[in-house]
Amino acid sequence: MTTFVLVHGAWSGAHSYRRVRPLLARHGHEVFTPCLTGLGERAHLVSPQVGLATHVEDVVNVVVYEDLRDIVLVGHSYGGAVVTSAVERIGERVRHLVYLDAFVPRDGESVWGMLGLPPGETAAVAPGEWLVPPAPREYATPEETAWATPRRRPHPVRTLRDPIRLSRPLAEHAFGLTYVKATDDGRDAVGGHAFWDAAELARDDPRWSYREIPTNHMVQHNAPEALVEILLSLA
Repeated sequence: MTTFVLVHGAWSGAHSYRRVRPLLARHGHEVFTPCLTGLGERAHLVSPQVGLATHVEDVVNVVVYEDLRDIVLVGHSYGGAVVTSAVERIGERVRHLVYLDAFVPRDGESVWGMLGLPPGETAAVAPGEWLVPPAPREYATPEETAWATPRRRPHPVRTLRDPIRLSRPLAEHAFGLTYVKATDDGRDAVGGHAFWDAAELARDDPRWSYREIPTNHMVQHNAPEALVEILLSLA
């Protein structure tokens, strides 16, 4: 049995993995899907004080309090920044780290900066506002669109602007590294440049395993079976 910890992205929640959880459980694996503060089922806890460190704590606490070890830790999209920071605290409990069409920040970088936005940029957030409206995303079916779209919540901007602090590069950890790219999105999609840059680096680096899924960014919604097939190969 393998323990999977699946971390969602911005504007989303643990519910985004609702089609992935039963498929992994059917194969006898344990699955945890922490919900980040201020999003999804924890949307009522949103505040201007919610930052990247808050979301890292959300993930770290699940792993520590449940005493999870030898885990496969997965971060989707913005969740890539969360899991990158989390391994500073729980790296010895991680067997494999998976980036699912996600940001892979280095020390000192922020998601905001990786999107190409300067520190004072206000195009996405009105002056005095601290929530970023959900970016438009496409789903494979009208049914999934109707289900998922109303559950997308504004995202606390501080989490995107907070820089990552790493004591050492990811490649120096003992755990395995995999990047999973959703290939239907181009560089002009939201986050597209950062996701493709990370994918190309992983593809050319022998320290990484590189995989592709022919769908758009919302992988766990649109191609759960393909995602689970990749995750099972890491179990």
